[in-house]
Amino acid sequence: MSDPILVTGLPRSGTSWTGKMLAAGRDVVYVNEPLNPEHPPGRCPGVLRAEVTHRFQYICDDNAADWLPAFRATVALRYHWLAELRANRAPYDLARLLRYGTAFTLGRLAGRRALLDDPFAVLSAGWFARRLGCRVIALVRDPVSFAASWQRLGWTVYFHELLEQPLLVRDHPELLELRALVGSQDRLAKAAALWRVTHAILSRTPGILLTSYESLAADPLTGFQRLYAYAGLPWTPAAERRIAKACTGPVSAAGFAWSGLSRTAYRRMDSRRALDLAGRGLSPEEAARVRTLTSS
Repeated sequence: MSDPILVTGLPRSGTSWTGKMLAAGRDVVYVNEPLNPEHPPGRCPGVLRAEVTHRFQYICDDNAADWLPAFRATVALRYHWLAELRANRAPYDLARLLRYGTAFTLGRLAGRRALLDDPFAVLSAGWFARRLGCRVIALVRDPVSFAASWQRLGWTVYFHELLEQPLLVRDHPELLELRALVGSQDRLAKAAALWRVTHAILSRTPGILLTSYESLAADPLTGFQRLYAYAGLPWTPAAERRIAKACTGPVSAAGFAWSGLSRTAYRRMDSRRALDLAGRGLSPEEAARVRTLTSS
């Protein structure tokens, strides 16, 4: 089986959109956020038989014994039916079990590759490339657009979940600067700090392809053709047609079908128009502050 693919980047950086577009050629099995610590979409032992304890769970060679067997099974599309049945909590769980179990089984039989869409893997991207042989695509969004998106959703980040992972702090000591914002109510400053630190880590991580969300949205057909080549996926007329419908037409235009069971943030859109609206919700002063906070 060919190399698995990981699409990562901070949440709200376009990972779900990118993952869905890479799946438009129908040569991969799309796996949504196995490292998400919340259920759903995470905490599904059928997909990943390992216990996720933190947001942005850090995986490296020192703790690989806990993660490598689990992820090898995931990227080999081996679904753990009994483990998932034991963990079922609601009708939604059964629907998800059937969807993923069937997709894994049929995908494996058809020789398809696993595509992991997981923003929570962003700080471990190098490990996925080195130990699992993933073709890693890391999305980076403009910091003002990123912060504006988090602000509109009322999201924040709890830095203790990063700082209480000793291996993560050991390997990326720049995270220590986040201590000053632990407990802060300044959501804009925290989003900017998370962007700055994550960008610094990704910029020096070997074996991954850093990709600008803005450049991809501005010219999706050219951008995705490049990503297909990097991932080793065939760029077919059908894939091009589906991506064009999903990214360059009006919002009401029919793209390819997808199921809400994956609970992704992806919606059909005019990606170029979306760029014009990306910073909405921040005042000019707030946008300038984010630029300042992320420029150092």
